[in-house]
Amino acid sequence: MAEFDIVVRGGSLYDGTGGEPFTADVAVKDGRIVAVGTVEGKGAEEIDARGRIVTPGFVDVHTHYDGQITWENRLAPSSDHGVTTVVMGNCGVGFAPVKPGDHHLMIKLMEGVEDIPEVVMAEGVPFDWESFPDYLDALDKRESDIDFAAQLPHSPLRVYVMGERGAHLEPPTEQDLAEMRRLTAEAIEAGALGVTTSRSYAHRFRTGELAPSVPTEDQEVLALAAGLRDAGKGVFQMVPSYDVTARQRFDLLRDIAKTSGRPVSFTFMQTPQTPGDWRETLADLEQANAEGLEIRGQVIPRPTGGLLGLELSLHPFALNPSFREIEHLPLDQKVARMRDPDFRKRLISESPEDPQPFFKFIVSDLDALFVLGDPPNYNPSAEDSIAAKARAQGIDPKELIYDALLERDGHEVLYRPMGNAEGEKFESSGRHLVKHPYTVPALGDGGAHYSMICDAAYTTYFLTYWVRDADPDRRIELPYAIRKLAYEPARTVGLDDRGLIKPGYKADLNVIDMDRLHLHAPHASYDLPTGGRRLSQRADGYEATIVSGVVTYRNGEPTGALPGRLVRGGRSAPVAA
Repeated sequence: MAEFDIVVRGGSLYDGTGGEPFTADVAVKDGRIVAVGTVEGKGAEEIDARGRIVTPGFVDVHTHYDGQITWENRLAPSSDHGVTTVVMGNCGVGFAPVKPGDHHLMIKLMEGVEDIPEVVMAEGVPFDWESFPDYLDALDKRESDIDFAAQLPHSPLRVYVMGERGAHLEPPTEQDLAEMRRLTAEAIEAGALGVTTSRSYAHRFRTGELAPSVPTEDQEVLALAAGLRDAGKGVFQMVPSYDVTARQRFDLLRDIAKTSGRPVSFTFMQTPQTPGDWRETLADLEQANAEGLEIRGQVIPRPTGGLLGLELSLHPFALNPSFREIEHLPLDQKVARMRDPDFRKRLISESPEDPQPFFKFIVSDLDALFVLGDPPNYNPSAEDSIAAKARAQGIDPKELIYDALLERDGHEVLYRPMGNAEGEKFESSGRHLVKHPYTVPALGDGGAHYSMICDAAYTTYFLTYWVRDADPDRRIELPYAIRKLAYEPARTVGLDDRGLIKPGYKADLNVIDMDRLHLHAPHASYDLPTGGRRLSQRADGYEATIVSGVVTYRNGEPTGALPGRLVRGGRSAPVAA
């Protein structure tokens, strides 16, 4: 009889601490790592990792699988890229708590904020819950390829407590605030990992109205923080407003940390409007943590941006009036109409019209559009934009952009970078943000923006662009990168039982061939409920992914095993460690 469930043999171990790698075996039994070193006993399964790196499973603390986990068992694309634990319910949006008459409101909110088709949610989300503890009980019945943890979102909570007054952005009463505080503590006690909110003016219903959390006063946000204090556990996640000064933004984060007494993390990016603010925020992070306030910035290690195309939610002509005539046609018919000279002339002559100002912003800047390519190029130079090439040819940029959309019979994907850029090169400021001790890679947004972004592959991008393929002046060393992808995000949200390869820790592992690691271009697939569309993105080089001691992926293909479960609340580090 085998002594262990799995033994991973002879790999180069990057154990998550940031220390130098070492060659060793890893033995797994009953979902835990039980030995690291030279393992004499046999495993029921033996994995030859010679010439490969072995890492802890990666942790993405910013996803939106709240709906997807209720209708399917794979949390892709995250699970395609070495991620073994995700945290959902970010940005103050989600599907609980919700009263029976408000299901449609939650669907419309997620449609606007997270670009999930209404029909997909109406068909896929069962809504067999009301309170947040009810929602967790429903999730407890779900099996998945990776672990998932839930957070209490502010916007549904506000509507649940205040009804139409909450949806219509009316101010809360003292009684409303007390009830939000109570329900926050209740959710945390039931197993919510934390509570989340958003101040981003990009977060709106599809009809243009702000998400309920966005314009709330500080006292309401601090009521949620007080709920964490009452529970004595949990974390606070926030998307701050980038329409205020860096000082105003960080002062509220400080107040949240002081009121809650709990860890706080926030969406942290460099914006074109205030390109230097990130330096001030890094200094504030250092000062706050020196004072004992545990605040972390969530950063994505590449430029932020949208993907545009005729198969996707948006493109430069999608909001023009004439496009409404053809937007629901099959792709081949859409392409045929767009190749008609008269229709082309009419469409190009129009301007975008839409109640959602953020969508108009995305499609209106024609100077920042690039063909993404395969392999995808997320860091193009400004002179490579379609508009720059059009001007070099002496033609209207709209004409060349129109032609680009029709390439590959309408399957072409355009890239619209929007942040984390330095100078004229769309070079992520990751060398400053990702390498900072008080930031964590995150913002994969898996389960959302199904036809607009595909950022859940950031782990693979990080390991290739910033580590393996980087010039010396920007290279991030592999031991540090693995620590940033595994241990640090797990610690940020209180999941201290994972993220390291040590005896006693959860047996979440990756075996990776770094030489073969390759990120493919995203592409549209039609496998959501009702045939809904989403972007998928695969990678080569992940030879095995292990969750709770079970192999879930071999050579990038799912094994069908579903050991992933709901993680209720934080986890302590193993005593043996």
